[in-house]
Amino acid sequence: MTSLETAVLAAKAIDGKKGLNIQVIEITDISVLADYMVIATGNSSTHVKALADEVEYQLDKSGISVSHIEGYRSNTWILLDYIDVIVNVFDEEARAFYDLDRMWQDGKPVDLSSVLTD
Repeated sequence: MTSLETAVLAAKAIDGKKGLNIQVIEITDISVLADYMVIATGNSSTHVKALADEVEYQLDKSGISVSHIEGYRSNTWILLDYIDVIVNVFDEEARAFYDLDRMWQDGKPVDLSSVLTD
């Protein structure tokens, strides 16, 4: 599975659990951290945890194991590191505070209109 396919699968997992404002940004040309950054919002700490759990479950089911998880106990920002793909799930306040969307604005947004529900 390519890193783009992994990022899209993560986005679909988040969408399936009603995650909000899902973004996939290609950062290959601007960072050595990863190829793609996935950013999404949950509407409560319980929702943030459920979204992160669903990403981990769906990717693991596809044979992709998470390398590292940060923030699992805080439930305001959970980061799942898949080496080539980094998934960030925030609550609304943490997403606004850390503003990763602005930080990675030089990346290339991936069009998810054909894979996410309206």
